[in-house]
Amino acid sequence: MFDIGFWELAIIGLVALLVVGPERLPKLAYTAGKWMGKGRKVLQQVKSEIDKEIKAEELKEILEEQKKQLNPLEEIVEETSETLRDFTQEANKSVRELEKSSAGEDAAKDRPAPQERPGDTPK
Repeated sequence: MFDIGFWELAIIGLVALLVVGPERLPKLAYTAGKWMGKGRKVLQQVKSEIDKEIKAEELKEILEEQKKQLNPLEEIVEETSETLRDFTQEANKSVRELEKSSAGEDAAKDRPAPQERPGDTPK
């Protein structure tokens, strides 16, 4: 993150030693280390939250794309079901007509044929 080399750290340590003194320098280093650790932890949490948000957005985009792909499929399924309904209605209508016509033929067969009278000519 920061481009700090060995000599920069050595100069910072020397200045801290002169300003704070040798007896308080270890406690200062410990406290600075704790704060650095907390800062890194906070940065890591922020980074993970940002990554989660980015992944959530990517998942939302993927879901939207899949919905767009499903719409044509839903239309095809709807058209197919409508065609099947129409076909079923036409088939039922044809069956009913066949039943009516066969019932009419059966009734004609059940009726006795007209008897011929003597002197009638067959037609």
